[in-house]
Amino acid sequence: QVQLVESGGGLVQPGGSLRLSCVVSGSIFSIYTMGWYRQAPGKQRELVAVITSGGTTSYADSVKDRFTISRDAAGNTVYLHTNSLKPEDTAVYYCNSALRTTAGPGNYWGQGTQVTVSK
Repeated sequence: QVQLVESGGGLVQPGGSLRLSCVVSGSIFSIYTMGWYRQAPGKQRELVAVITSGGTTSYADSVKDRFTISRDAAGNTVYLHTNSLKPEDTAVYYCNSALRTTAGPGNYWGQGTQVTVSK
């Protein structure tokens, strides 16, 4: 069984920063990508940032130059460093991973962590 557990969300003032973390665990054979999505009230879930097993990163235009995705050396923890936060960044942030277990490939989600940007 695969688990993705996020942490690091919270309430922050505009212009502030947060670091989100996500740890992937379970019977994992290989991890292809790890990424962050977010969903604001009344809106669809959207991609924020993704990092591949080779280290290639990609970002939504709305967060470029403000957010940075990274991972640890073991490759099973992904971080989202958020800077210059804006009220419109308020959302539930979900960790996602495309990976292979002994049962085959799959796409997995965490439970989400709330980020609220407000004075």
